Amino acid sequence: MPRPQSHERPYHHGDLRRAIVTAALEILRETQNLEFSLRELARRAGVSHNAPYKHFVDKRELLAAVSGAGFEMLTKLMASEMARLSDPREQLFAMLRAYIDQGVGNPALYTLMFGGYLGSPDHSRPAIELAEAEKAKGLLAGVISAGALGRAIPHTPRNEQKIAGAILACWSLVHGLTLLLVDGLVGPNKKAGALGDSLVQGMLDGLSTKLPTLPPGTWVGPQAPYR
Repeated sequence: MPRPQSHERPYHHGDLRRAIVTAALEILRETQNLEFSLRELARRAGVSHNAPYKHFVDKRELLAAVSGAGFEMLTKLMASEMARLSDPREQLFAMLRAYIDQGVGNPALYTLMFGGYLGSPDHSRPAIELAEAEKAKGLLAGVISAGALGRAIPHTPRNEQKIAGAILACWSLVHGLTLLLVDGLVGPNKKAGALGDSLVQGMLDGLSTKLPTLPPGTWVGPQAPYR
């Protein structure tokens, strides 16, 4: 039955922001298009057309919150897959497979999270993304430190660049594969897990022998605005 459009749905204090972000995630998944209006979003959420502006200055700020929610979903998915396993290498495979699955399953959200839409000239990303993105990065760093590459790498300042290099190698591979699958340049999508496993295994065989050395000043992951 169609949702009534003439009355604003009641929300408890604090629920409205989440309801709006949830509605935006639904629209994004259904349409795979960022070009929806805030009026359309309000209608989907069942609130007045001005309601989104109570929590978001403009659409860009809303999409930053949507991207943050995407990272939160990704972190939970990866953590859930990892929790079923105890071996660090198996956990790494499960995590990277989950990463590819989310990207292939919702390309528009993936593009919002990792593309240039929310980027700034100084390469910084919205603050609301950073905390959630760091959690996802922390999961990857944790399994690498625990021995996913065949040996434990203690998470110490001395090993920071080694771990960052391993993270970059893993991320580069699954990010590239995800984009190729989304663009139809590699396929079919139902083989994404097997493709990822095969490529990751080859990469890990190399990383177990030698970790990449990152040039001084290299960063890995979203950055806060420069001060």
